[in-house]
Amino acid sequence: MDDTTDLSGLLGSRICHDLISPLGAISNGVELLLMSGAAATPEVALIAESVASANARIRFFRVAFGSAAADQRMGRPEILSILTDLTKGGRLTFDWAVPGDVPRPEVKLAFLILQCCETALPYGGRVSFNRTTAGRWRVQAQAAKLKLDADLWAGLKQPPSAAVIGSAHVHFALLAAEAARQSRPLSIETSSSDIVIEH
Repeated sequence: MDDTTDLSGLLGSRICHDLISPLGAISNGVELLLMSGAAATPEVALIAESVASANARIRFFRVAFGSAAADQRMGRPEILSILTDLTKGGRLTFDWAVPGDVPRPEVKLAFLILQCCETALPYGGRVSFNRTTAGRWRVQAQAAKLKLDADLWAGLKQPPSAAVIGSAHVHFALLAAEAARQSRPLSIETSSSDIVIEH
């Protein structure tokens, strides 16, 4: 193992991999119950909805927190499927205006940015993703009301110490580290109603 090994990414991949199987088993179990004639009670519906939500989160986390080799690519249908499932029934919406396949490391950065934006959009909002022909990304989060933690966002330019970042905001530290790893410095502008991140 050398100094460039992404241990946090490998750990994220391992955890997501180990959780996908039991979640799939629960989902299959619910389907079998319904197929065998069991009543579609509110309890069964709650289990099904909870499993679907957990599956959506795990798929998202697998990309955002998992390892991403430079030669791996993700297709647009897969990306849209993950984002659609993630935001289903929630207050957050998205616009993925990036055509075609995308290198997985770039999708990882985009997903980490989305999670940081989600932190600033507790009342809902819209996040748009665009990529220029030159390969630069522009992510814009818009909402009627933002909740910005100035220290967290400033830390994306000067990564804060581990003592400052708690588990609820670890994605900010991961985004700063991943942007540095990919040599994609972040440019961030904020106002009362939007956040624009370019890299």
